[in-house]
Amino acid sequence: MKYIPFINTIKIRENFTQYIRSFSYREAITGYAFIAPAGVIIIFFVIIPIIFSFGMSFYKWELIKGVKIFIGLGNYARLLKDQIFRRALFNTFYFVVGSVPLSVIPGLILAFLVDQKWFKGKSMVEVIYFLPVVIGWVEIAMVWRWLFNPNYGLFNYILSIIGLPGQHWLGNPQLAMPSIIMVHAWKMLGYNMILFLAGLRNIPELYYEAAEIDGASRWSIFRYITLPLLKNATFLVLVLNVIYSFQVFPQSFIMTQGGPYYATYVVVYNIYNTAFQFYKLGYAASMAVVLFGIILFFTILQKRFFGEVVEY
Repeated sequence: MKYIPFINTIKIRENFTQYIRSFSYREAITGYAFIAPAGVIIIFFVIIPIIFSFGMSFYKWELIKGVKIFIGLGNYARLLKDQIFRRALFNTFYFVVGSVPLSVIPGLILAFLVDQKWFKGKSMVEVIYFLPVVIGWVEIAMVWRWLFNPNYGLFNYILSIIGLPGQHWLGNPQLAMPSIIMVHAWKMLGYNMILFLAGLRNIPELYYEAAEIDGASRWSIFRYITLPLLKNATFLVLVLNVIYSFQVFPQSFIMTQGGPYYATYVVVYNIYNTAFQFYKLGYAASMAVVLFGIILFFTILQKRFFGEVVEY
């Protein structure tokens, strides 16, 4: 009789453990049921097209001529000799190198200023800077084309007021790409600001209070507390901006049509023309696979240097 309570205790624990496991199982089933619709959409409209495009890249597939011939790595060998593709690849890297710092660094500075206690009108500033993010690229590109117009654009009007000659912003091969980069950075500024603000507001105030008690300067607090603890947010912002920049298309398509003289002709524009203007689906698919590999490489590279999770 002495061991009965002990035995009952073991049975209670076993029953409780089984109940917890069954409860967790039911929770998992419920969670999977909620994400099932989105999962089906991702599988059919993202994963399957990616696999199909990868397989298509091994074919000489010309839609108009009705040609579909397996050529293995022939499309990739052709890419190595394609001067237009190399020019588009160079322009894309030029765009990434110019647009990412120009949108990330000001976004961080703006988020840091808005997050200060003395800053007034935070909500209004956040809304104003985030408005370009929710506006479509077509509308933005059309407005900026008017601003860049050499005859009646706002920028040349400002230059004329201060006595400087007007510029053919989108018609000059040396100014076309910097102009598009400026538009992209302007649109992404509010997006980056919001992400950095989320990271700043997730840093415990205790660290700042302790640093102020120790007599740390504002620069020291920003360098040794804010920046290290923003590593997670910085990694997210960098990855998203690099991906978006490599996929640049509407700016070039609407504002310059890839010109002048291929100055803004980027990889996605080249894929679009090859697939939907010349109907060479296999060759366009090989370009898309190369671009996917480049984006994946830089994402892994950023993960290697910035992806370590920082715990508060």
